[in-house]
Amino acid sequence: MLERWTRLVIKRRIVIISIWVAIIVVGVFSASRLSGLLTTSLSVPGTSSNQANAILIRDFHENIEGTFTVVVPFTKATTPEIAALEARIHDAASKVPTGTVSEQRAIGGLLYANINTSMHLDQAANVTGTLRHALHDAGLSNALVTGPPALQHDITPVLTSDLHRGEVLAFVLAFLLLIAVLGICWAVTIPFLVAGATTAGTLGVVYLLAHHFLMVLYVPNVVGLIGLALAIDYSLLMVHRFRTEINRENVSVDDAIIATMQSAGRTVTLSGSAVAIGLATLLIVPVPFVRSLGAAGLVVPVFSLASALSLQPALLSFLGRRGVRPVGIHGIMAQRDISTGLWARATRRVIRRPVFVLVTAIIVLGGAASSIFWMQLTPASTTAIPHNIEASRALTLASSRLGPGGITPIQIIVDTGRRDGAVTGLQSRTRLALAKVILKNPEVAIVAIGHTVPFVDRSRRYEQILVVSREYFGAANTQHLVTLLRNKIIPSVTFPAGTTVLVGGAPAEGVDFLNVVYGSFPWILMLALLLAYLVLARAFRSLVLPLIATLLSLVSVGVAYGLLVIVFRFGVGSHILGTYHVSQIEGWVPVFLFAMLFGLSMDYEVFIVARIRESWLNGATSSDAIVEGLSNTGAVVTSAALIMVAALSGLVFGHIAGLQELGIGLALGVLVDATIVRGFLLPSVMTLLGDRSWWLPAWVTKADRVTAAPLTIRETGQ
Repeated sequence: MLERWTRLVIKRRIVIISIWVAIIVVGVFSASRLSGLLTTSLSVPGTSSNQANAILIRDFHENIEGTFTVVVPFTKATTPEIAALEARIHDAASKVPTGTVSEQRAIGGLLYANINTSMHLDQAANVTGTLRHALHDAGLSNALVTGPPALQHDITPVLTSDLHRGEVLAFVLAFLLLIAVLGICWAVTIPFLVAGATTAGTLGVVYLLAHHFLMVLYVPNVVGLIGLALAIDYSLLMVHRFRTEINRENVSVDDAIIATMQSAGRTVTLSGSAVAIGLATLLIVPVPFVRSLGAAGLVVPVFSLASALSLQPALLSFLGRRGVRPVGIHGIMAQRDISTGLWARATRRVIRRPVFVLVTAIIVLGGAASSIFWMQLTPASTTAIPHNIEASRALTLASSRLGPGGITPIQIIVDTGRRDGAVTGLQSRTRLALAKVILKNPEVAIVAIGHTVPFVDRSRRYEQILVVSREYFGAANTQHLVTLLRNKIIPSVTFPAGTTVLVGGAPAEGVDFLNVVYGSFPWILMLALLLAYLVLARAFRSLVLPLIATLLSLVSVGVAYGLLVIVFRFGVGSHILGTYHVSQIEGWVPVFLFAMLFGLSMDYEVFIVARIRESWLNGATSSDAIVEGLSNTGAVVTSAALIMVAALSGLVFGHIAGLQELGIGLALGVLVDATIVRGFLLPSVMTLLGDRSWWLPAWVTKADRVTAAPLTIRETGQ
């Protein structure tokens, strides 16, 4: 099938390239219009916080994600002067569509006001500039605007700048590494052309998805840099194999491309499928934030495969022999005798002492992974954001005067079940009793109650109690307070019959986000392992090797988690790398990191084991096959990993904590996987197992319609 497809691509190469040029044009256009459709919403449908927030929007006209917070510092202002400031804020709020002032108060030399809108987060973010101009025109030039919409508005250009700078850095580093690997030749340009087509195509699809589904603000950065890394990986493998095939005697360019596609092309297809499987599992998480990352991430390997299997052979057909012939610098892959190379020598040493290597590697990796027990999660960080943006300065100022939790209170919604139920004597006594119990908790700074607006809605059926934590909304103590309110404090108070109590607000939304995401995580883990195992079992014709592959991938993920804690929580190397030093990891990062790294580690496993199997089936002993396989693929896998790290550096050196964490986790995880795990653990385990690595019972071959490797012949020496 691949042969027929490749011949068609070569024959219609002009058409193929033209199609990809059109895809790139559409993708560039889409990317330029994408940011206004993206959001940072953590809302989780069906949860207690989501129900509470829906009541706040419908009955109290308070939209958490669409509310701006305005802070105006003042010195020794009189009551009339404060009233004048408040009037100016009202005037500015009227210039914003659906904008109304829902709360104003003066405290500690600061006038604090919430301007509520009925807009979704992404829509409200787009009118941030309108509000700021209105405040300036109203004579409040010293006013600062923050809140979810303003934060998203101000972070968007930072993300765009980080992406552009990261792409330039990744391009330069990847270009230098490709020259070091392939030498100076025209083929060095192919990985970048394939990567550009992959990224453009992915962003085009994301643009379409963003019109119908929630898509996260981080998507362009994740897609751009991971797409670059993955596409270069696949392209490098195929260019390397093409160079090997074209150097054979009496081989035409077309035949070399066909041979490349039947070997490296098949491996890339399997590898891309493994990456896609890992990312596809995120779609089962019932959280729009995570699903959007999964959907966008899933499109990346799909386009990587499409470009590698169509654009790549078309470009190789154009370049031919001269395109891969190095001039001046020949590159490390031009080495003639790979049997004496670094990877061959290292693998032979592993094979001589497999038990020692296995135990040593496990101790080293186990030590690195052990810090995972100190990992703490936060739904999002309000402190690890760029401090030079207005929304961040306003947040810092408000937090210093109101307390860290003052701007994001926990909002307890009490539904009495009937009109005027919130103003009865019994309800008032119950409300006061609950407030007193809550205030006894040392994690609580303020409890605010009342029997009029804004504490009671117009129908007087609903009431809200505001609870201000002493820490930021995503801090561990604030999360604990939300859980305590739901499970212990509120149930301890007896409400009138028919009353329903919900805990909402940003802190409760964050807790629900983490609970739902990590409630789904075991299913993600099991599904990814099962699907990967089935795919690899069919590809490797073995029941043992897929098990080894999945276990080693879990090792790589565990080490990445541990190193994440070491860098960000313990601060090891954070000063050198310029990363944030935080006590908590953003909650979406470990889940996405697992899905991505699991796929990438499978990627490298396929590259190596496919070549080992090829050698083994050609008659080599188990040990010789391991040496030959790693000798042929070790350099390309290591090079691909280094290029992957170079591309991910664009995330590491950005200004957003979550993307830094993702970049560090992926970069270190990929390095560990491509070197220690695949270079030492894999060959030592395969050496100890010997030919048993290829075990495939007869009943499996019948059920799966595959042909087992000739294990019995090798065991009997025939």
